[in-house]
Amino acid sequence: MGYIEEQYELFEKDPKLVDPSLKEVFEKHGAPEWISASVSPSSNGEAQASSVDMVKVTSALKLVEAIRRHGHLDAKIYAVGSNERAATNMLDISRYGLTESDLENMPAEWVWPNSYIKLSNALQVVRKLKETYAGTISFEYDHVSHENERQWLQHQIDTSDFQVNLSNEEKKQLLRRLVDVEGFENFLAKTFVAQKRFSIEGLDVMVPMLDYIVQASSRDQISNIMMGMAHRGRLNVLAHVLGKPYDRIFSEFHHSPDKELIPSEGSTGINYGWTGDVKYHFGAQREVGNGEKSTTQVTLSHNPSHLEYVNPVVQGFTRAAQDDRTKVGYSNLDEEEAFGILIHGDAAFIGEGVVAESLNMKDLPGYRTGGTLHLIANNLVGFTTNRKDGRSTRYASDLAKGFEIPIVHVNADDPIACLSAMSLAYEYRQKFKKDFVIDLVGYRRYGHNEIDEPRSTQPTLYNEIDNHPTVPHLFEKQLVEDQVVEEGTLNQMFEEVGSKLRETYNNMNENETKEADVKDRPGGVERPLDEIVTAIDLERLKKLNRDLLKRPEGFNGFKKLEKILQRRGDMLEEGNKVDWATAESLAFASIIEDGKPIRLTGQDTERGTFAHRHMVLHDVETDETYCPMHGLDQANASFDIYNSPLSEAGVLGFEYGYSVQAPEALVIWEAQFGDFANAGQVIFDQFIAAGRAKWGEKSNMVFLLPHGYEGQGPEHSSARLERFLQLAAENNWTVANVTSSAQYFHLLRRQAAISNQEEARPLVLMSPKSLLRNQRVAAEGSKFSELNFQPILRQPGLTKETKKDKAKVKSLLLGTGKMMVEIEDSVEKIEKQSFDTIDALRVEQIYPFPTNYLQEILDEYPNLEELVWVQEEPQNMGTWYFVEGILHKMLKKGQIHRYVGRQHRASPSVGEPNIHKTEQNRIINEALQLSKGGTNK
Repeated sequence: MGYIEEQYELFEKDPKLVDPSLKEVFEKHGAPEWISASVSPSSNGEAQASSVDMVKVTSALKLVEAIRRHGHLDAKIYAVGSNERAATNMLDISRYGLTESDLENMPAEWVWPNSYIKLSNALQVVRKLKETYAGTISFEYDHVSHENERQWLQHQIDTSDFQVNLSNEEKKQLLRRLVDVEGFENFLAKTFVAQKRFSIEGLDVMVPMLDYIVQASSRDQISNIMMGMAHRGRLNVLAHVLGKPYDRIFSEFHHSPDKELIPSEGSTGINYGWTGDVKYHFGAQREVGNGEKSTTQVTLSHNPSHLEYVNPVVQGFTRAAQDDRTKVGYSNLDEEEAFGILIHGDAAFIGEGVVAESLNMKDLPGYRTGGTLHLIANNLVGFTTNRKDGRSTRYASDLAKGFEIPIVHVNADDPIACLSAMSLAYEYRQKFKKDFVIDLVGYRRYGHNEIDEPRSTQPTLYNEIDNHPTVPHLFEKQLVEDQVVEEGTLNQMFEEVGSKLRETYNNMNENETKEADVKDRPGGVERPLDEIVTAIDLERLKKLNRDLLKRPEGFNGFKKLEKILQRRGDMLEEGNKVDWATAESLAFASIIEDGKPIRLTGQDTERGTFAHRHMVLHDVETDETYCPMHGLDQANASFDIYNSPLSEAGVLGFEYGYSVQAPEALVIWEAQFGDFANAGQVIFDQFIAAGRAKWGEKSNMVFLLPHGYEGQGPEHSSARLERFLQLAAENNWTVANVTSSAQYFHLLRRQAAISNQEEARPLVLMSPKSLLRNQRVAAEGSKFSELNFQPILRQPGLTKETKKDKAKVKSLLLGTGKMMVEIEDSVEKIEKQSFDTIDALRVEQIYPFPTNYLQEILDEYPNLEELVWVQEEPQNMGTWYFVEGILHKMLKKGQIHRYVGRQHRASPSVGEPNIHKTEQNRIINEALQLSKGGTNK
């Protein structure tokens, strides 16, 4: 009573302050009168109000609200295993102090104003809403904060506008599709006994759901559907959604020459790499016509066993397909051009952190794709782990609530409800350009794979599954009851499908071979990149440099920063040198002038972690931004630069996917510190390093990993160079650590030159920190206009080609990056010290190792006694273990090779700056044969 009085007081102040349903009651009946209510029926049976029991009206309103909000708690969404769900009384009438008689005597419009169907009383409203919100499909959208979205969703659900209404013929086709799915699995089980296939059975309706979305997209002339999924049901999706021929799938179960069959008409396979992968990791592509000239291309991404890590990769595919990179400025995003579908496992969706990273990108300017459709293939078990051990939430989908994503739970045994869920998801995505989650609740008919025995770990669940009819049998029963098909139709369909599959298999060439099935690497992979010309005419560079300093009229830049930037204008003049940041800007400007688009992202990348880049300027009065790359008259392609969220794995996967889908673009990811790449190791290992060898995916992505020991501690020193070298093989990428701004310029231009070419490969660059402003790294203009990238440089200070007597040299130092710059600095400071017997080289490209270049230089030293590898990383890290074997093979009789650097360590570096200085000085002194000691001065 107190609540009603309080609400009425608010109503008197402003009717908008109370719920619309209460507002209508107050307007119609005035102030509450606390007297017993009596409601008499009219002659036509409808409830009529003679006076109002406001407590019961309020309770009825709460009940109706509870049905919409909590109907999912009592919904029939579990095909099996529903006994594990806790009971709820949220929808019980008695919980709200009501009886059926109370509701029957209450007018329907009191609790459901403006209902979309004719209902006589509140009891009918409650029954109708329970049927809608707590059936085989249920909804969670109350967490969505945008009122227009919630109203739209409620309207769709209340009116049942989202529901798919199939004709009798379409129902027969749906039954046949379910038979195709189960029949395919049955055939594989009988033909390839005890081989892994990760059966879809229990979630069979996933295939018709994907069919529905493909057809809807084709109808709406969406150009691309990008899909990602783990193993469960993958072979079935490949066969029936992607159109991969049955015989090609069969051949992958054994070593048959038929493995090289060309996919059937209307379907093209993604070229596999030379080492290949297991059959349930491969993806495919298919073009679907829509009856007109345009087509929709469906792409299923390759996916390793790191289940959810494909999510950001697919989102990157999608964004790349949506971006128009042909114009100057930021790419033009068209969210209607493509959309993504991600199929998750229930245990993985809630358990894998990369899912949250990927969901967080949904509304970010540099990463949004206009809504991804998420389908949780919920089979109730994670390998052998039950729900109570696998998540702390009620549903696997609960993570999505934090991102305000609507959720539908649907029973996989109700095919039409499942198609309706897909219909709602698709329409929501199209209208609001936002993500949507469908929790497809089914089961897993067998173990995690077909070798596992699930009855040892889930005996009760699998006893229920063993006695549970499959979805084609359930759907046939419904269609027989509805007189859509006759009894026996299902058996006939199964026999037809089985005969077709047997005929396909029997017609295959069954000659088996035990020869290794590893292909030769493509010629482009084998070719070195040394001959690529990257030099640019000096006058062209000067004009680009001048134009980068232009600002829009009325732009109020930060004065202190503008003074710094304006100094770049003279760096190409004679006698001056170009620093790292300017060299990068010139490289970017020249690349987009050449018509190659660029995408640069990372944490704080617009300014640069070390305040060196300043590629996005902020107006100090309006806070509007301006990117100098967008003001270049010479530009012929887009330049995208975005600060990324605080994410490594998710963002790395996104950028990798973008680079694969947009091979003409130069995609660059910059780590805030190189160490942070640790958090993206799965993406490096499974996708970037091995993607082409396994699946034929080409990427020329660049990774800028700030690296260098400056006493900042273990997490801000090493980009873990050793890990990238350990993964280096078969020319899978380039690994470099350069010491000159010109070298960086040429590397970027070389990377852009191989865009969309067979030679394409990623570039892993140990980029500088303190060296960014070191004049020893700056280079004169001639280095940009007259040279190309050089994999080995002569060490300044020690190596003077015109004066050095190379016959006297007995020790040749080799090293990379900042350590060699510090040696240069030390040599210059040392007085009265002869270095006649020591020379040094900088290895700027570590992989592929420039063996031939180094051999040519070694031949210049007739009396060389030793090769000394010097590095600042511990001996078990950095480059030493990678180059040791290479250098050993290059030694001549009587020569040795040795290591100078830090000893073996568990941690990359010390945490105390003074200890760091002492160690650094010891390494330099030992390399230069000054002494074995060090000083911290």
